[in-house]
Amino acid sequence: MTNPSEPKSQDKAVWQQENAFEGSALHDDKLGGGKNLDSILRIPVTIQVVLGSATMPVANLMKLGRGAIVPLDHRVGEPVDVVVNGRIIARGEVVVVEDDNSRFGISLTEIVGPPTNDLNG
Repeated sequence: MTNPSEPKSQDKAVWQQENAFEGSALHDDKLGGGKNLDSILRIPVTIQVVLGSATMPVANLMKLGRGAIVPLDHRVGEPVDVVVNGRIIARGEVVVVEDDNSRFGISLTEIVGPPTNDLNG
């Protein structure tokens, strides 16, 4: 027979789960501060710069060879898209890196905010 004043096993599990965080950094530090934020800020992400894109039939793709030119949908002088995890986060202009003339870089001209009505997730 169970004692009515004794917590049920479900209640014990919840209490243990809640109290397990009391000594941890999650309980001591606010989300976005201290060690938690440092860990997140060290996660590497891949940045892609999209000069443009093109669509063509497979037959035309198969005819491409060395020296072929594929026209892109962006024009010279238009900003290029800076993409992280498949989302455009900024736009900018292609530049030559000052310290190393053999490398390109991007001069950011616009930071793109989050989509206002993103139904596609």
